[in-house]
Amino acid sequence: MRRPPIGDGAGRGTEMLDIKFIRENADAIRKAVAEKKAALDVDRLLAADEKRRRQQQAVEELRKRRNELSKAIPNLPSERKREAVEEVKRLKEELDCSEKDLAAVQAEFDELMLWVPNIPAPGVPRGDGERDNVELRRWGESRKFEFKPKDHVELAESLGLVNFEGPRRFAGGRSYALVGAGAMLELAILNFAMKTLVVRGFVPVLPPVLVRERAMIGSGWLPYGREESFRIERDELYLAGTSEVSLVSLHCDEILSDAELPKRYAGWSVCFRREAGAHGKDTRGLYRLHQFHKVEQVIIGRNDDAETERLHMEILSNAEAILQAIGIPYRVVLACTAEMGMGQVRKHEIESWMPSRNSYSETHSCSTLGEFQARRLNLRYRTSDGRLLFCHTLNNTAIASPRILIPILENFQNADGSVTVPQVLREYMGGIEKLEPVRRR
Repeated sequence: MRRPPIGDGAGRGTEMLDIKFIRENADAIRKAVAEKKAALDVDRLLAADEKRRRQQQAVEELRKRRNELSKAIPNLPSERKREAVEEVKRLKEELDCSEKDLAAVQAEFDELMLWVPNIPAPGVPRGDGERDNVELRRWGESRKFEFKPKDHVELAESLGLVNFEGPRRFAGGRSYALVGAGAMLELAILNFAMKTLVVRGFVPVLPPVLVRERAMIGSGWLPYGREESFRIERDELYLAGTSEVSLVSLHCDEILSDAELPKRYAGWSVCFRREAGAHGKDTRGLYRLHQFHKVEQVIIGRNDDAETERLHMEILSNAEAILQAIGIPYRVVLACTAEMGMGQVRKHEIESWMPSRNSYSETHSCSTLGEFQARRLNLRYRTSDGRLLFCHTLNNTAIASPRILIPILENFQNADGSVTVPQVLREYMGGIEKLEPVRRR
């Protein structure tokens, strides 16, 4: 199977894979559709493509005949001019109809192309669900308590870190407010993560979270995640579910230079997700919420698979370094095909140890998307030898809060109900070393 040709259709910005590649590798696309459980009929896409090409040819032929005849009219004998003018008028009407037919089939083709999944990279495990993810390594030891531990909700409430009831009265379910030391702890975690990335060469960005549909489609959040996205219909804007949406869109329609790649961005933003597919799931506490804060790593790199894989491991190691510095036990798993997003060619997850769940649970997701986002966003670069190539994009969570508060509170709790503040966070907490229950203050 050959790699898709680079640069074809670069100005359109609606495709994940080049259509020529899809025609020549239809079975590989069908396999990816099945493995990722994608909502795409490949045969329908190919039929729409064939119809589109036939209609394009018909339009071009009509346009050519009309133009040739129009150009010839001034030189025709007078007795032929009237006949020619009538024929040009007829051709124009026929062309208008053909162009409308082309627009309709083009719209169908463009919509179907948005549902084409990326092909998983070699080495990605095939599987039907989370149980088929492959564990690669663990760091740290899960804590063995000499007392009956509390879960994060009990701890957060007894420590006065969170208010659930008030926000849920005026903001609805899955709402919360971090207060006092809870707000300080979240800011400490986010600031520590941002500082870690800046030291490692990432440019900090506070991006917009209100974005147009172009950014949602370009980043791959639409059409797949439409049910998970908040839309402000009056202004035709969306609330982004991650700063990745804005960061990969920063250079849409640009041609970057080879010398300025890779670009490393650390985006800090509030994130919004409807959690429509999680009805009744993880409703207790801080695990699955509509609104949260996240520091996200995004890299825009060269179209080089080997370099992209190295960058993938770089941002994965950054996230691990943050967890290790805080002292949270975790494991790294390689996601199977069914657990990958439509645009991902490779995905690792980091799962932090959460004592109350007696399991490792996802807190980070590290993804390589190849050209998937760059093609949609028309994001290219010029190589040193003058070629125009689509960029590769990657992303990974650096830290997301308040979900990360779960393993921090639960793993660092003490028998007296207090929670020890991890050493690396204390400078961001004004030197506070321990969070004490409210009744003891």
